[in-house]
Amino acid sequence: MDTLRSICIDRGWTFGYGARVSGAAEGRTVDLPHDYMIEGDVSPDVPAGAASGYYTAGVAHYTKEITIPAEWAGERIFLRFDGAMMNATVEVNGAKACLQHYGYAPFETDITNLIYPGEKNRITVTVNPSMQPNSRWYSGAGLFRSVHIVHTPPVYLPMGGLSAGTRKLEEGPDGLGVTAFLEVGAEVVNTRNENRIVEAAFSLIREGTGETVIERKTLIQVPAGSAARARTTLTLDGAEVWTAEDPRLYTLRAVITEKAVYRTHMVPVDDPARDEDEVLFGIRTVEADVRHGLRINGVPVKLKGGCLHHDNGPIGAASLYDAEARKVRKLKEVGFNAIRTTHNPPSAALIEACDRLGMYVFDEAFDAWGMGKQPGDYNQYFDTDWVRDLTAFVKRDRCHPSVILWSTGNEITERAGLNDGYVLAAKLADTVRALDGSRPVSNGICSFWNGLDDKLFEAQMNGWKDVPQGGLQNADIGGSGDLMWERYTEAFASGLDIVGYNYLEDKYAQDHEMFPERVILGSENFPNQIGHHWPMIERTPWVIGDFTWTAWDYLGEAGIGKALFMKEDDPRLHGAPVPWNFGAPYPWRTANDADLDITGEMRPQGVYRSVVWGSLRTGLFSYDPKVFGLREVLTRWGFPGVEACWNWEGSEGCPVHVAVFSAAEEVELKLNGVTVGRGRAGMDPVHGMPCTFLFEVDYRPGTLEAVSLRDGCEVSRAALVTTGKPKKILLAPETGLLKNDTRSLLYVRALVTDDEGRVVPSARVELKAAVSGKAYLAGFGSGTPITEDNYQKGVFTSCRGQALAVLRAAGVGEARLEVTGEGLEGASVTVRVE
Repeated sequence: MDTLRSICIDRGWTFGYGARVSGAAEGRTVDLPHDYMIEGDVSPDVPAGAASGYYTAGVAHYTKEITIPAEWAGERIFLRFDGAMMNATVEVNGAKACLQHYGYAPFETDITNLIYPGEKNRITVTVNPSMQPNSRWYSGAGLFRSVHIVHTPPVYLPMGGLSAGTRKLEEGPDGLGVTAFLEVGAEVVNTRNENRIVEAAFSLIREGTGETVIERKTLIQVPAGSAARARTTLTLDGAEVWTAEDPRLYTLRAVITEKAVYRTHMVPVDDPARDEDEVLFGIRTVEADVRHGLRINGVPVKLKGGCLHHDNGPIGAASLYDAEARKVRKLKEVGFNAIRTTHNPPSAALIEACDRLGMYVFDEAFDAWGMGKQPGDYNQYFDTDWVRDLTAFVKRDRCHPSVILWSTGNEITERAGLNDGYVLAAKLADTVRALDGSRPVSNGICSFWNGLDDKLFEAQMNGWKDVPQGGLQNADIGGSGDLMWERYTEAFASGLDIVGYNYLEDKYAQDHEMFPERVILGSENFPNQIGHHWPMIERTPWVIGDFTWTAWDYLGEAGIGKALFMKEDDPRLHGAPVPWNFGAPYPWRTANDADLDITGEMRPQGVYRSVVWGSLRTGLFSYDPKVFGLREVLTRWGFPGVEACWNWEGSEGCPVHVAVFSAAEEVELKLNGVTVGRGRAGMDPVHGMPCTFLFEVDYRPGTLEAVSLRDGCEVSRAALVTTGKPKKILLAPETGLLKNDTRSLLYVRALVTDDEGRVVPSARVELKAAVSGKAYLAGFGSGTPITEDNYQKGVFTSCRGQALAVLRAAGVGEARLEVTGEGLEGASVTVRVE
């Protein structure tokens, strides 16, 4: 958050490709956060291929001139970055300030001795993501998170220096509700050459009202050229606790004041310097054990979780608060109460959104340690950088109530002990606990698709010869009864508070017998399996939840969520196993495995998940009649290829399969008012998914309805309607106002409709978007997973009759968005920018 000491400098950077040469800055003006990888066209021959969604990026630089006020002379001056992708070299006035490799970690550099107070100073940041592939997904490139300049006195509160936690909650005195026993702290740095006695004052301010509910002070000595920690306890009656369902927030503020120089006695200072910092904070406790499971504030909670990559679809990896808050709101509509930040530290903007809107966060640090998964990934820097990067990450997030669980890594290659993996696992977990002991520590551990030496891996591959359809993620050497995974991961998991199981649900019961004190979390699981496993999770206290791969579609790992329709004589159905993702030929772009597509539109699997989690809604979908009679084969991350569509022109009278997702006892299917099917609760016979009813009917245009029944009474219903031809465009802004800052965005849905204003779900038409006035088009695209269209050029093909425009402010006044399409009646909308 911005304060008088911390100033956001996201506006007005000069951006250029390649390394900056001496002389005046050349390029175009951009506002941060900014991702330049998303600006490029996709290509079939990029180094990372499908892993990056066929994107790539080379070296680029950002330059900004800022005037440092003369009154800052004698103070400490810092640049703070929430992330820079990647290998970022920061220069000030031509002098190197720092080099930061890891793109996702926050970092800070002291530029005090490099600036000229009272004059203009040039900041240049060169980023180099060119060692491709550098991730197993789309990474983005550039200054994709916010940058601040911070000035402090010589005795100051450093980045991430505040800490806070709730030790316990209990019923308060009569009429005072809950009493919270808190512990707060602040690191204090003294750059003077004399010892200082410092007063630290902590206050808790209720968010929304600004009321200071409690304040406490303490004195500490901070040695010359060193740091010390001030801490105190706060006992607060009438505390408002934070949960995902009711996110009550406070601001924790710390003010430090120099009181005296200490030699052999205290000598009061004449002009005491003062520094302050603040952070969002929520009062809540986290505990987990095998008897009670996970408890938040003493109340049992099951994590209805989704894995979440960091990109924001049409705007790439740029992270603005409005983009992250929109994600959280839409995920809550599905029924999610938790996200896992796969597989890296998220932005501060996402954490703030989770705090404010209510979402539990499984906060993850790394996808690779010393043994890499891609040539250009973090393995190159892990040995030298992990302590610094992990420390910065934990310090930034440790006060935030949404963060309930730390993860030191995902599917780490060292999980079987290679490269001192067992020792490293303990070191990382202990480092986290030293920084924050108020939350459990976990790690997402998978089967041995890598991580074994050659001899063991050969034995494993022999055991996998008969695994159908390449399902290696949850296979094991000797099948479900083999204990090699348990033997080789036990030492890796021994230092964890909660053990994350990736795609290993079949081991839960067996491993509980082996490790009766182990709390298990389904840290990553296949989306089409939730109906099978959720009932078990609900009744099993030592399994605390499930995280689907993934909650929101993302760029890269292209096509892992395919559904293919094959003839019975297709050679891929016989002999050799089907590849794990069937390949992802160009121009596949997104993973296509999520509950919401890349624009935030709910997909059929999101409806299915909400039903499994207890929604009474009815989900009605159909297959394309053209695939009737073909075998549907899913990747491990796939979901049945059904659509919310009843526009099958040319298939009149042809058989079609209709799928209904419902938790009801019975479903009645009606076509144009006539009952054409009735089914009792059971399973979809094709994929064996609970809460699924499958019907076969002959296609006729009109209205298809599904009615969910319980005890003969209607619970809910859904309908699909045959629409007319695409005729016009309807624009639907999600809000009516755009703020002129670097946190805000306006999302506008462009809907292709018929003459009656009904969205035409079968419409795939090229749309053009243009913005004039006090805003610009930050992105424009649709949810299609296969496309060569560019999100930044304002021309994109609709998907399911929709596209999404994202606007960003460029001043105060009015902005106008116009969307057109050949043969369609165009539309425009004007919004205020304040």
